[in-house]
This record gives sequence, structure tokens and C-alpha cells, in this order.
Amino acid sequence: MPREIHHISSLISGCCKNDRNSQRDLYHWLYDYAMKICYRYVSRQEEAEELANESFIKLFKNIQQFDGTRGGETEALLKGWFKRIVVNTCIDHLRRTHLKLVSQEINEEGETFADSQESGIDKLMYLEIIDAIKKLTPVYRTVFNLFVIEGFSHEEIAKQLGISVGASKSNLSKARHNLRKIITEQTEYKLYA
Repeated sequence: MPREIHHISSLISGCCKNDRNSQRDLYHWLYDYAMKICYRYVSRQEEAEELANESFIKLFKNIQQFDGTRGGETEALLKGWFKRIVVNTCIDHLRRTHLKLVSQEINEEGETFADSQESGIDKLMYLEIIDAIKKLTPVYRTVFNLFVIEGFSHEEIAKQLGISVGASKSNLSKARHNLRKIITEQTEYKLYA
């Protein structure tokens, strides 16, 4: 067994026994990963840090439920399991605090929204895209992240957020429209700056 995988397994084992050193090492190993996920849902650093820490509390509380014996690398399995915790923590936070979803239904034509401007997004660097996503309203940002980045279906998003499938589709369509507008403005600014 490679040293790194053995090390991750021993950290998990230590965390199951509430070993503070193992918890600290796992925290330091996964902290940046958690923050990147949190920043996709909230834009303030303090809020992202709070959500990341809340996610770690849930991780340590439920670490015994992690099944690292399934097929695959322990490191990847743990990151996937933890990612789900972080995403759910962010959604719960947004639902509690400032997510006022617009539950507008869209008509059949709105569902066949053509996406013809992907080439502009393709040219931007990762940080510019994340910055543009942060400028979306919490509602649009959440639906966009869940659909595009996390890979949820509209049915899953509707169930998770307590909205209709049509509202999820509408919010995604509006998020994409607003994101194009933000990115176009950023790109035009750079061209003329």
C-alpha cells in the first residue's frame, strides 16, 4: 500500500477514535478543498470559513459512517464523501439565511434555451469564472452550482431546495443569462482597458 494512502487510512482511523492530532492533520489536508467548494456558494470569506468549519464538525461527527473499503482510492472516496457534506452544509445555510427562491415557472419554449456563447467562457481563466459566479444572486448561484458544477438534475435541485422543477430550470436559465452578461462586461473592460 502506498505511503500516502496508508497515511489517509490512519488519519481516518485516528479520527474515528477522536484523536485530536489525526483530526488536525485531516483538517489541514482538506481545508483548501472545502474552502473552494464554499466559495462557489457564498462570496464573503467569513461566511465561507464558517461553512467550511461547520462541514468539518459534521465530518468528524460522522466519520465512522465513511466506507473506505469500497472499490477505489481511499483519498478520492473521502474527498467525494466530504464534498457532499460541504455542498449540503452550504445549501442548508443558504436556505436558512438568505435564499429567497423565485418560483417562476417557465414555459416550454424557455426550456429549450440555446447556449451559443460558450466560446467566451472557454477563454476565461478559472478564477475569472469563479469571480463571475460569485456576482450572481444567491438563488441563481446556488442553482447554477448544483446543476453545472455538482451535476444534480433539476428534479434533485427542486427536491433539495423545496422548489418546483420549473423554478429550477428558470433560475438556471436566468443564471446563465446573467453570467454571460457579467463575463461579457469583464471581457469588454479588459479589451478597452
